[in-house]
Amino acid sequence: MTRKRRRLIVLLACGVGLGTATALVLTAFRDNLVFFLSPAQVAQNAPPPGRDFRLGGLVEQGSVHKTTIDGHPAAAFTVTDGGATVKVTYVGILPDLFREGQGVVAFGALRPDGTFRASEVLAKHDETYMPKDVEEALKKAGHWNPSAGPPPPAATWNAMVPKQSGG
Repeated sequence: MTRKRRRLIVLLACGVGLGTATALVLTAFRDNLVFFLSPAQVAQNAPPPGRDFRLGGLVEQGSVHKTTIDGHPAAAFTVTDGGATVKVTYVGILPDLFREGQGVVAFGALRPDGTFRASEVLAKHDETYMPKDVEEALKKAGHWNPSAGPPPPAATWNAMVPKQSGG
């Protein structure tokens, strides 16, 4: 075998190895990527059951029901963005700042019956904080225009109707 041929074989082997490593890394990255969705996005195009994602919105007024399952605290509540709602179940201790009408981000997956099974629930940290993704979802849905002032009170979001752009 000539020296030129050996170099070509080594170069091809390195290329195949690098391509394989890149494919494995990209596959692992895609499997671990977590999406943020609003309830309206879930209603429009729901991810497949079992696929983890973050659900963000407001806890709907009057929707929180706390129980105990096998000695562990559990809660069922509804998350809304003013356009759609998603029922959420969670087993565990809810954050201290969790309450109706407040912003929440839940991590978990949809069940085949359409409910969202949360493995983690995060509540906003003060009365002025709004997650960036929730803020963008509200703007996109037409519920809030930042140039017109602060967002509407969270307690009114259940009955919000998107503003129509008139001409």
